Amino acid sequence: MNLRRLFAVAFALLAIVTLNAQVVNPVKWSQKIEMTSRDEGGMTFTANIENHWHIYGLDLPDGGPRPTKFDFKEVAGAELVGAPVPSVKPVEEFDSTFNMPLSWWENTVSFKQAFKLLPGSKGCRITGNIIFQACSTVDGTCVPPTKEPVELTEGEAPAVAPAATGADIAPVAASVSGGPGSELWAPAKFPSGSSNVPDVSDASWLYIFVWGFIGGLLALLTPCVWPMIPLTVSFFLKRSQSRRKSIADAMTYGGAIIVIFLVLGIVVTLLFGASKLNDLATNAVFNLIFFALLVVFAISFFGAFEIKLPEKWSNRMDSSAERTTGMISIFFMAFTLVLVSFSCTGPLIGTLLVEAASQASIVGPVVGMGAFALALAIPFTLCAIFPSLLKELPRSGGWLNSVKVVLGFLELALSLKFLSVADLAYGWGILDREVFVSLWVVTFALLGMYLLGKLRFSHDSATDHVGVGRFFLALISLSFAVYLVPGLWGAPLKGVSAFVPPLYTQDFNLYSSDEFRTFDDYDEGMKFAAENNRPVLIDFSGYGCVNCRKMEGAVFDTEEVSGLIKDNFVLITLMVDDKRELPAPLTVTENGKTVTLETVGEKWSYLQRSKFNASTQPFYVILGRDGQPLAPSYSYDENVAKYVEWLQSGIKAFAEKDAI
Repeated sequence: MNLRRLFAVAFALLAIVTLNAQVVNPVKWSQKIEMTSRDEGGMTFTANIENHWHIYGLDLPDGGPRPTKFDFKEVAGAELVGAPVPSVKPVEEFDSTFNMPLSWWENTVSFKQAFKLLPGSKGCRITGNIIFQACSTVDGTCVPPTKEPVELTEGEAPAVAPAATGADIAPVAASVSGGPGSELWAPAKFPSGSSNVPDVSDASWLYIFVWGFIGGLLALLTPCVWPMIPLTVSFFLKRSQSRRKSIADAMTYGGAIIVIFLVLGIVVTLLFGASKLNDLATNAVFNLIFFALLVVFAISFFGAFEIKLPEKWSNRMDSSAERTTGMISIFFMAFTLVLVSFSCTGPLIGTLLVEAASQASIVGPVVGMGAFALALAIPFTLCAIFPSLLKELPRSGGWLNSVKVVLGFLELALSLKFLSVADLAYGWGILDREVFVSLWVVTFALLGMYLLGKLRFSHDSATDHVGVGRFFLALISLSFAVYLVPGLWGAPLKGVSAFVPPLYTQDFNLYSSDEFRTFDDYDEGMKFAAENNRPVLIDFSGYGCVNCRKMEGAVFDTEEVSGLIKDNFVLITLMVDDKRELPAPLTVTENGKTVTLETVGEKWSYLQRSKFNASTQPFYVILGRDGQPLAPSYSYDENVAKYVEWLQSGIKAFAEKDAI
């Protein structure tokens, strides 16, 4: 492929963007009924599921998402035969969102329910609901458990009494304080010009870009990459021409490095699929393999053995670079750098691709690999422009081996994350939270001792003194080990919450937070707020919402936020996946369909959809006593200062409105 065209393709991929809608409806159902013989028939329910979403299986363990369920309330003129049968087997894997093995369907699945007409019946009428929950494979976002009404008729259906008539519904609604239909449930009107929910997809890509760039900077310090610097300078010294030509060649060289790494990320993603890589990232077997690989790399970095690509590969590429001229030779030189550096950058690239693939889009790996390559290419481009920089660089020696050992410690620490996923999948219980934290404490304490010269490997050079750089690195490592120690007794360790196992795996927990009072009922909380003249903060959450737990740990547990809420707000936390049954069902009309709300979670999910036009969690709104928003809504964003500013804007708006 033409190099210029390759550049165009790579950077066009970097420009891909996506849009997130606030109201999420990722599953569309269709249903039909047909007779297969004179007195036997079947109903077919087909779910068309959007890309990167799935619905869960018919039988799931407790504590997880809502399983797909067919609830047939009225069967007139017929009797059901057996249970609904899916058209395809569900995927059965470990789900990192809920930290348990689950089953689910993607793309399209149909369910067939057989029935048989009763003797003398000329038709049938079957009604009920399909109850299901959909979750995203991109960021773990889940929509609340949802009901799809079922109403099918075949032939001369016998008359049946409906589950609830209009007269039946009225007393139910009246028995609830407020409830659907009251003024407090009226659709919200957000302040003009406000943006309700921030789009966090760009933040996710920014996260991938930053970590990819950091990975590229770390790769520059590895012994595999360092020898390429004098080789690069030597190569471009032989090509010494006009300054303008030299700069152009150097820029081409840096661009070729970026393109090669980009193509590597794209090819891996296209071969296996971005969503497939995400499946692998949560697969127990894959995590065990990756854990073993990182341990092997760590042992190699410690000096037990050396990992090398076949010499003929790198030698052939190097000789090709020597024989050819022009753009082709520069490309071969860049490819030589990629090959030679692979044995050190491989673990960094592998970790990056697994993380980037969690975006379930080709953009994630492209952004990550582009950032990695950019960080790696910049110094080599500068060396190509200014070959004299070689004289300023320190000679290879013991310091490079120290870099290698430090990277070995880091690889060993990161490997435990993958073992933790496998441990949770199989329920071994060998890597509970306190065990994981203990291993990290010891690992980073040993790293600090190594940097101070108190620990040496067989191939390390003796050190008479400790440099300033090593001292500060040791200080950081030992301080981090001390920071982890309270986690042995259940401290939240917010800075590393994405790595350590969940808190519920902690056997011994002395940590307890000073929690503030919350209401779990919207109407009761609004009534209390009116009586006490306070604004209301509503937290739409879920028991299975991972991002909700992150917000609680990183934002709500801070003194600044918790203090503001305690002193100024009435907090109402509504769990949209609460499976407790309502005292009496509520019947509402939504999108032209009659929907029966039977559980507490269904009620709060309906409130979020009908009043705030939103369906994902976490979702926060600040309301006045009339039930109308005082500020824009707020979604997942762990920026404490931003959240405080948002709370203060609500307090100010409430005071101004109250003064009128």
